[in-house]
Amino acid sequence: MNIEQARFNMIEQQIRPWDVLDTGVLELLAIVKREDFVPPEHRALAFVDTEVPLPGGQCMLAPKVEARLLQELAVHKHERVLEIGAGSGYMAALLAHKAQHVTTLEIDPKLAAFATANLKRAGAANVTVVTADGAQPLNVDGPFDVILLSGSVAEVPEPLLQQLKPGGRLAAIVGELPVMRAVLIRRGADRSVSRSVLFDTVAQRLRGFKEPPRFHF
Repeated sequence: MNIEQARFNMIEQQIRPWDVLDTGVLELLAIVKREDFVPPEHRALAFVDTEVPLPGGQCMLAPKVEARLLQELAVHKHERVLEIGAGSGYMAALLAHKAQHVTTLEIDPKLAAFATANLKRAGAANVTVVTADGAQPLNVDGPFDVILLSGSVAEVPEPLLQQLKPGGRLAAIVGELPVMRAVLIRRGADRSVSRSVLFDTVAQRLRGFKEPPRFHF
C-alpha cells in the first residue's frame, strides 16, 4: 500500500466532500500519521471510511467524523481540552496540535496504555492520558474550554456540561440506533446552553454511560 497516496485519497475523497474545508484541519490530517495509531493487525484499515477496531471491543471513529468534529470545535492555542474516550490516542493527537493542553480519559487500562504509547511516539507532549470512567464524577482540573466525546451517548450528562467554561464548546454524538446526531453545545457567558445539530452519523457507545430506560409491553 502506498501510504501517502492512501492518506491523500482519504483527505480528498472522504473528508473534504464531507464539508471539511478548514485548511488548518486538512493540513493537520496530512501531518498526524493515522496509521501509527491503528493496531498493527488493522493497519490496512487506517485510511478506510469505517470505524477501526481497537482492543477491548472499542473502535476509532471514521476519519471523516473525526475531521468534521475537529473542524466544528475550532480549538485555539490558548484553550484546554477534555476528551472522553481516548481510544488509540489519535483524536487527542489532533487536538494537541490545536490546543494548549489535552486531558483524555479512557476507561480501559490496556487501551489507555496503548494511547499513551502512541502519543509518546508521536511527540504529543501536551496530552495527559487518565485511566478513568468519563461517565462518573471527574477528578480532573476543570472547567475546560472544549470537551469532546469520542463516541456516542444516549444523552450528554449534566455533570459534563458543568465542566464547560462560559464560551466553551462540547461536541458529542447523541441518540440511539438507527438515529444518532453529532451535536455542538455552546455555553454562553451567562452560562446559558445552546445546541445545534451538525450531521447525522452512527458511532459506538462510550463505555460507562447510561442507556435510556426501555419500554416493556
